[in-house]
Amino acid sequence: MQKEWLQLAHSKGLSIAEKRILVRALGSPPAVLQAAPTALAAALTAAADAVDDPTDPEHSTPKPPKPTRKKRRARRETQALRLKYPDVTADLACLERLGGDFIGFTDGDFPPLLNHIQGAPLGLFVLGERALLRSPQLAMVGSRNPTPAGRHTTQQLATELCAAGLTITSGLAVGIDGCAHRGCLDAAGKTIAVMASGLDIAYPRAHCGLYQEIAEQGLVVTEYSPGTPPRREHFPQRNRIISGLSLGTLVVEAGIHSGSLITARLAGEQGREVFAVPGSIHVAVSRGCHQLLRQGAKLVENCADITDEIGHWFAAPAPALRAETTAETAAETTAPPSPNGTAARLYNLIDYAPVSTDQLIAQSGLTTDEVSYILMQLELTGWIAATTGGYQRLPQ
Repeated sequence: MQKEWLQLAHSKGLSIAEKRILVRALGSPPAVLQAAPTALAAALTAAADAVDDPTDPEHSTPKPPKPTRKKRRARRETQALRLKYPDVTADLACLERLGGDFIGFTDGDFPPLLNHIQGAPLGLFVLGERALLRSPQLAMVGSRNPTPAGRHTTQQLATELCAAGLTITSGLAVGIDGCAHRGCLDAAGKTIAVMASGLDIAYPRAHCGLYQEIAEQGLVVTEYSPGTPPRREHFPQRNRIISGLSLGTLVVEAGIHSGSLITARLAGEQGREVFAVPGSIHVAVSRGCHQLLRQGAKLVENCADITDEIGHWFAAPAPALRAETTAETAAETTAPPSPNGTAARLYNLIDYAPVSTDQLIAQSGLTTDEVSYILMQLELTGWIAATTGGYQRLPQ
């Protein structure tokens, strides 16, 4: 039925909402494509009447928009779909080449949560482990220019959340999105990348390698046909899919005008949980998260802050099922010793907001050589990170 789904998706003159109504009313895409124009019109009219009738138990069916003269003419043409099968040869050839698939919204593998959002898609193009669509998911999004602390926090949380039984869903963008995907892959967890382009166009180019890893170990998803380039208007649409797939959305770092706040807003409108990681008041990429917290988002300091809220929706892996830590791996993962003596004095002057080397020299009373040596040691042991404004503390 893949061919018929694609033919329906490419057919002109009907909105996605109207196509969904017709598939539900007539039973399948082939039935829609073969139906007489009168049957299509009757199904759409019945759906509109059901919306208008508050006593109808199905009155929540999306109401088709009132057609303009141009749309009425297009609808008359579209109602003869059985006579105009769109050519989907290119799509089918690309999916076969990639090893991808198209999953319609009535398919057993289609994510149920996504069917409940406003503006749900007709279906999804997928590449990878399609069963992940029905797994419990958490969206992780944030700034494309995160701080070192933001990167560290994202990867750490992604690793822990995967271990707790969640699939991490994000948008493959540079910055926090990429860190979330990477944290999952490095921990052998599961991750889903939702794209704003066709399956055959990895975007951004800097993440071509990451895209391939996710396709092999997780799942790549898009609502756009093969060959579709990433356009500006696609990204907000992509964001509704990210939040719509997930039980909740976590924003790690985001500016006040960040697209990640759009994803968080959509999550709230979809009835999903919204989480945010607080940051320094001196860092611009913390302001979006602080705004979300003021608006009622749940503050996140660790994995438990999330699983305590949404854990009842899924079963976390039993501890006995998790890989046992050997003495060797335990030694590798042991936290480095805490700074002491002069190193501790200098470390205490470094916060999560960047501080310059000159400031540290002036405040510590140490020589330039002493400060440089201690900073190098603190960075090598994972206590601080070098950034544009100097050095900043990393979460431990």
